[in-house]
Amino acid sequence: MLRALLLTLAVEVPLYTAALVALKLAKPAKAAALGVAVNLATHPALWLYLSHHPGQLWLAEAAATAIEAVALIIAIKADKTLLAAVTVGANAASLLIGIAVG
Repeated sequence: MLRALLLTLAVEVPLYTAALVALKLAKPAKAAALGVAVNLATHPALWLYLSHHPGQLWLAEAAATAIEAVALIIAIKADKTLLAAVTVGANAASLLIGIAVG
């Protein structure tokens, strides 16, 4: 689980930071902190759920992505669709890299 969390953070935090800064929704430090926070909030629950339901990766990832999107919407109070798209992009990237790395 720790390896997966570190990989997730390595992929998602720079993506969240770049996107939120480029969209002028947050300064770099806040954007990075939000990227870390949303992942620390969802990753342990995701792994716990998957340990009991290993065949439901896509459902678990969708739920984690939705929770992260809601957290960003609450924290930033910006366009919901835009923040959801940022979240989907960051989570898709980390999921695909995680699958590729194994």
